[in-house]
Amino acid sequence: MTPAIPKDSIVLVTGVNGFIGSHVADQLMEAGYRVRGTTRNVSKVQDLSALWKEKFGEGKFEVYTVEDMAKEGVFDEAVKGVSGVAHVASNLSFDPDPNKVIPEVLAAKEQSIKRFVFTSSSTAITAPIPNKEFVIDENGWNEADFKAAWAPPPYNDDRKWAVYGSSKMEAERALWKFVKEQKPGFVVNAVLLNANFEKILVKGQPASTGDWVTTLFKGNTDSLKNSPPQWFVDVQDDARIHVAALINPEIQNERIIVFAEPYNGNDILRILRKLRPDRKFPEEFVDDNVRDRSKAANQRGVELLKKDFGRPGWTSLTESLRRNIEDL
Repeated sequence: MTPAIPKDSIVLVTGVNGFIGSHVADQLMEAGYRVRGTTRNVSKVQDLSALWKEKFGEGKFEVYTVEDMAKEGVFDEAVKGVSGVAHVASNLSFDPDPNKVIPEVLAAKEQSIKRFVFTSSSTAITAPIPNKEFVIDENGWNEADFKAAWAPPPYNDDRKWAVYGSSKMEAERALWKFVKEQKPGFVVNAVLLNANFEKILVKGQPASTGDWVTTLFKGNTDSLKNSPPQWFVDVQDDARIHVAALINPEIQNERIIVFAEPYNGNDILRILRKLRPDRKFPEEFVDDNVRDRSKAANQRGVELLKKDFGRPGWTSLTESLRRNIEDL
C-alpha cells in the first residue's frame, strides 16, 4: 500500500535519546525515513548519532534541543517541514505533586504534518491490579488514579504512581479533545504500552524499564521488587507499532494496545537462569501467587506486526530478555 507519509520524508521524534524514543527513531530509519529528534541536551545523543550515521549513512538523523517541553512554542522550529510526529517524551520524574507533572500535549500546528502518534501508556487505562480479572481495551480510562492524584494535599510519595497514571490519562484525553474540537488536518493515533524490555542501543543511555532487567542481572532486585506484576512488550515491537501508526493509511484515530504477555519478577529470574546457567542470580523475591490476571485486547498489534512487518506476532519474554542481556 502507499504509505500515509512518503518515504525519505522527515519524522519528528521527541525524547529521542530515551529508551523508547531511540528505538522508534531506529525503526523509522530502518523503514526508509529521516528522523529529527529532540532532546534536552545534545550531548546525550552523540553516541546514538554515531550509531545511526554508521548504520544508515549521512543525512538520516538530526537533533534539536528542547530544554523544557512545557514552554509554549518550544517545538515550533523542530516541527517545521516534518511529515509526521512521534511524541514519545513525557515527564518521568514521579513527583507526587500533580501540578508539576501533568503535561501539556504537543500542539502540532505545522501544515506539513500528516500523522501524529502519541506515546501513551497502559496507565492511561488502568494501573496494574494484581489478582483481579478484568479486560484492558481501548475504551478504558484510569479514573481511579485521576481521583487519587488530585486528592487534597499533602503530596507524599504514596501518590506518585497515581500522579504518573493520571498524567498519561490526562495528556491523552487532552489530545483527543484537541482532535474533536480543532479537527486538525492530520491523522492522530495513540500507542498504549506497558513495561518495555530488550536491548539498549548505546551504553549509558537512559533505559527506564529496560534497565530493570540489567540491574536484576547484576543482582539488584529493587526495581522489580517495587513494581507490581503487569504486562511487558519488546521495545522493538513497540517501536514497530509506532511506525505503523505513522505510515499505515488504514490506521486512523486509534488507540492501540501494545501488550505482549504478563510477567512478575520471578518469571524474569527463571528465564535469566536458563539463559545464563553458569551465573548466580538472586533468590526469587515476589509471591508467585500474585499475578496480573487481566485480559488485554492486543489483537490489533499482532495484526500490524504480521501485516506491516512480516513478523509472527509479539516477541516472547524469553527472546526479549535474551537481547536485553546479550552485551552483559
